[in-house]
Amino acid sequence: MDDPSGGSANPQGSGLIRGAVLHLLNEQPIVADLFGYPAPADVTLVCTNVRGTTGKRPVWAAHTGSTFYFPWAQIRFLEIPSERIAPPPVPGDPGTAIALREPDESDLEIDEDFLRRVRDV
Repeated sequence: MDDPSGGSANPQGSGLIRGAVLHLLNEQPIVADLFGYPAPADVTLVCTNVRGTTGKRPVWAAHTGSTFYFPWAQIRFLEIPSERIAPPPVPGDPGTAIALREPDESDLEIDEDFLRRVRDV
């Protein structure tokens, strides 16, 4: 189950994952802060600070700062914006920066054998 204290389920260490978008079944998406990344064995998603995509409090939430448990059966999918995936780099600490690999020319070449197999299908 999720650890509301931000324990082992959160690879970022302590702190919240802010601004995740929950796409619920038969509802409009909501924005929330997660207590960590969900683990494969979790049956609920634990979050706080729920709000609509416009920033307004949902009608079903008495207090947006409460802790909410959403069962995975009621969630279509979870969207975490790319700027939320890793903590911001600390200036002067090379271990926290994430380097994106530029595509090599070999990544961009067309595999003729693969294209032949696709055409044959």
